Amino acid sequence: MDSVGTNRTPLRSAAAAAPATRSSALPWPHCHPAVGNRLAATKLGIAARCGGAGGYFGKVQRFDAARSTTARAQSGKAARSVIREMGHTASDSEMPLKYSSGKAFPLGVSQVDGGLNFAIFSQHASSVTLCLKLPERGTQDDEEIVEFALDRQKNKTGDIWHVSVEGLPASGVLYGYRINGPQGWQQGHRFDDSVILLDPYAKLVSGRKYFGVDKEESSQFFGTYDFDSSPFDWGDDYRLPNLPESDLVIYEMNVRAFTADESSGLGPAVRGSYLGLIDKIPHLLELGVNAVELLPVFEFDELEFKRFPNPRDHMVNTWGYSTINFFAPMSRYASAGGGPVAASKELKKMVKALHNAGIEVILDVVYNHTNEADDANPYMTSFRGIDNKVYYMLDLNNNPQLLNFSGCGNTLNCNHPVVKELVLDSLRHWVKEYHIDGFRFDLASVLCRGPDGSPLDAPPLIKEIAKDSVLSRCKIIAEPWDCGGLYLVGRFPNWDRWAEWNGQYRDDIRRFIKGDPGLKGVFATRVSGSADLYQVNNRKPYDSINFIIAHDGFTLCDLVSYNSKHNDANGECGRDGCNDNYSWNCGVEGETNDLIVRRLRSRQMKNFHVALMISQGTPMMLMGDEYGHTRYGNNNSYGHDTHINNFQWGQLEERKDGHFRFFSEMIKFRHSHPILRRDRFLSKNDVTWHEDCWENQESKFLAFTIHDHNSGGDIYLAFNAHEYFVDAVIPPPPHHKSWSRVVWILWIPTWNHQMILSQKEYYSQIQGIGLLLTLAYCSRQSLSMVKASHSLGSIRIMSI
Repeated sequence: MDSVGTNRTPLRSAAAAAPATRSSALPWPHCHPAVGNRLAATKLGIAARCGGAGGYFGKVQRFDAARSTTARAQSGKAARSVIREMGHTASDSEMPLKYSSGKAFPLGVSQVDGGLNFAIFSQHASSVTLCLKLPERGTQDDEEIVEFALDRQKNKTGDIWHVSVEGLPASGVLYGYRINGPQGWQQGHRFDDSVILLDPYAKLVSGRKYFGVDKEESSQFFGTYDFDSSPFDWGDDYRLPNLPESDLVIYEMNVRAFTADESSGLGPAVRGSYLGLIDKIPHLLELGVNAVELLPVFEFDELEFKRFPNPRDHMVNTWGYSTINFFAPMSRYASAGGGPVAASKELKKMVKALHNAGIEVILDVVYNHTNEADDANPYMTSFRGIDNKVYYMLDLNNNPQLLNFSGCGNTLNCNHPVVKELVLDSLRHWVKEYHIDGFRFDLASVLCRGPDGSPLDAPPLIKEIAKDSVLSRCKIIAEPWDCGGLYLVGRFPNWDRWAEWNGQYRDDIRRFIKGDPGLKGVFATRVSGSADLYQVNNRKPYDSINFIIAHDGFTLCDLVSYNSKHNDANGECGRDGCNDNYSWNCGVEGETNDLIVRRLRSRQMKNFHVALMISQGTPMMLMGDEYGHTRYGNNNSYGHDTHINNFQWGQLEERKDGHFRFFSEMIKFRHSHPILRRDRFLSKNDVTWHEDCWENQESKFLAFTIHDHNSGGDIYLAFNAHEYFVDAVIPPPPHHKSWSRVVWILWIPTWNHQMILSQKEYYSQIQGIGLLLTLAYCSRQSLSMVKASHSLGSIRIMSI
């Protein structure tokens, strides 16, 4: 009954036969020859070697420096001076920098007795130079970079290069590395020591201050650190929510887009920031969600499309699926251009505020690729220049080119021991430093591939994430496919820990609700927990993350408003985005003033939401669907930092008493009824299917009762996807109970059917919408639930 082939790329590429591309990272492939991320037009010489365990490395006097260099960067990058140690003394006003051999661990920057330790991995490098930008030296127009070349005999242990520096400030220093090595492209190396590279283990990243502002002169990204600030105060009464998986209702959202619009009512300095989200937590509580799944908040370059002229250079990467660094929070989500230190503190404030409201924080993490693109148009910022052969999967039989299972030009070599440890260290950092509750892994099937790209039965990284003690309290969720056709829905290696985005749930629910034939049995399987996919070993119904809408694809409003995608604004002539949307426009393509069509669309959106909220498993909804947000048919809106993606608070207010109330009360209905969120799969005693024509492919009617063995609060549900009435007999309620209608989504507005109101106010608010598509009754003395499924059909209730 599966309606999706196992090799289909789910809502990702435009055509399965075409090379998979995802527009959130890969530059336009046919516009320009390779353009390197050159920091300077002139290649700078390598600094003198350190040569010993002691000595001084300070600012030499300009008049005596025999080989000090100044190079003015091109393409809007600030000028800088490179001062090299030539054996001269430092000026009286500055403390000299004393260096020593340092130690190999931990990687990144760490405090040691008397100084700071810098350590970076590179197996194939022949030379490594530490580059420092000191806060008290240089100006905006003449930024001084102090460079120190590491001695491979004294500053290298195994494949780790390291040095300890005494005399550096405890914060405010920017740093990076120049790394050189074999130049043999055919061996997989991409070394280029003219580029200052970002430390993969940098805990903070400094770049531009303001999101999407391309007038700032420098686009160079440096690592930085802050050992001056006091530890963040989480509060004496602070507690982690630690919600059971079965209780989650997940809200997928974008930090910036949530409050970036002027309609948010926030000041310009706070819009689109971590602090802006805090201001809107009351909305999340009113809606009823208890977990937010944040689109990427790792540092990314939103202006990557503007590096050179191309058909997408008008766009800004607002989704963030193009990671520069796996440890640092997105610095331009800080309020008022506060920078990386402020971003770190404000992210913690946001997490603390969400936790105090009982809302968990799940991060959408992208470990399948980086921002560095492909070999045609590389964007070298870190991994490529540090050790390309280690960090990326390569086709060694093809010159060797980067393998591309991500659709973004490169694929991280996640099961290499060094890369695997990088990913694990990153995850642990977010849990320990930021108190993150869980992770959703973008294109997680990539993490199931070996160095040559072949699928692994027991991927080491996947197993270690499942078994890691620090991550043991976290929700871990896989997007179980990639752009290379490795579709693992229901088959993702899980060790009874991994949950999955259930792409088959999405497709089957969409097709049944819009009236496709032959799907009644599949629909029944999906709403009852997808046991065909997940009832194996010790997996649970909540391991199925049920969703109808996600950031990829149509919004819920667009799902019922467009038959085809409308992506011309993306600059790719409509080639991007998925063609298989399983959508129905209700008779008119796009925006319309036709009142009948608009009412029909409203009912269909409610049908989808009801189906999602009564399904066994973990429901996830998309930000904005609670008021009917539209992207005007764009199903791949990654590059629009506009109203296309931004939450429209004015529209929410206009629809607060109708659409929003319905969505909110359905979520509350789910929270109030444990039988809709079981932690075990349904048995024969848990559900009665009022059905005797399962084999009839033309049947689009389904009715069933979910039984509550503890209190007798049964729920009867009936879905009718036909374009005509279906007579249905409501079964007797449990002993000493009576049916009470909760949801009534009516297609024929002239019906005058007596409502049975629940004793609980919010049930009457739901049914008070006065619509019927899906029918549901609930049998507690205080409630009952009625819904009907298709916008063109209805259910006539017969007395018994």
